Formats: sequence, structure tokens, C-alpha cells
Amino acid sequence: MIGEQGEQLGILPTAQALQLARERELDLVEVAPTSSPPVCRIMDYGRIRFLQSKKDRESRRIQKPNLLREMRFRPRIASHDRDAKLGHVRKFLKEGTKVKLTVMFRGREMSHPESGVSLLRSVAEKLKDEAKIEAPPSMEGRRMSVILVPISPQRTKRDETELEKENPLGEEAEKVQA
Repeated sequence: MIGEQGEQLGILPTAQALQLARERELDLVEVAPTSSPPVCRIMDYGRIRFLQSKKDRESRRIQKPNLLREMRFRPRIASHDRDAKLGHVRKFLKEGTKVKLTVMFRGREMSHPESGVSLLRSVAEKLKDEAKIEAPPSMEGRRMSVILVPISPQRTKRDETELEKENPLGEEAEKVQA
């Protein structure tokens, strides 16, 4: 038996342990039922459940759901339409979501899957600065798809040297000018 401050109360009969918990207006909670003898603790169980649910809510709020957005293309899509869809894909990638690019084939288009592969590769090439391919193009029935994963925005040494070329005095000069 363990008290509310964590002190050892020794081995007590169940009835006496329940009586002790009632006197202190707390609950008797079995902590380790498999040990011999079972370990029980006197605590405010409602408060513990409340704190646990509060912690769970906080962790769910912080977690970002792993979203997967899909953008569908046809093999003979016009360049303007492809560019418009690329704009949407860029927006999704900036939000941090994965994007599944899908080429849908109909009729005789199925006999030329290389057109779908070339379309997916050209789209991935245009997005190489914002995303990387998670897996090579795969065929699923009449659809060919590839998943793009956003690249985390990390500064490289090259980016920092380019910034210094633009402003050789650095951030201190900006602060002085302001």
C-alpha cells in the first residue's frame, strides 16, 4: 500500500485499505495487480483521469494529421492546365502535406503507359526544389501514381552565402538602418 505522498504504508488487508482511503476522501487504485501482493495506491483518481485527458488533448492539438492530397492528370493534358494544377500542388507542398500525382488512362491510352511516366517525371522535375519522390511511379489498374513528399525548408550553406552576397554587412546593418 502506498499513500498519497508516495510513502509506504505496508501490507494491509483490503477492507482496512478501503477504510483508510475513505477517511482521507480519496480513491484506492490498484497500481500493479500482477505483483504478489498486489500494489495499491491512495489517490484522487478523478483528478488523475482529468490530467491524463488534458495531456492527451494537448498532444492531439500539437500533432499535425498526416494528410495526403491527390492531383489527377490525363496523359494528353494541355500545358496550361498542367501548369495550373502544378500551382495547386505547390500550395499543398508549402502547407506540408504529401501529394499523390495520378495519371488516369482511358481506352487506348492504356497501351502507352510511357506517356504517363513521362508526364509524372516532368511534373516531379518542375517540383524538384519543393518536393522529392517517395517511390517510383506505380500502376494501379488504370491509374499510374507517384507520391511527392515536401522538402523541409532548411537553409544550406549555399543559400547563406547567396544571402551574404546580397547584403554583405549582414543583419547588424539592417538593424542600424531601421
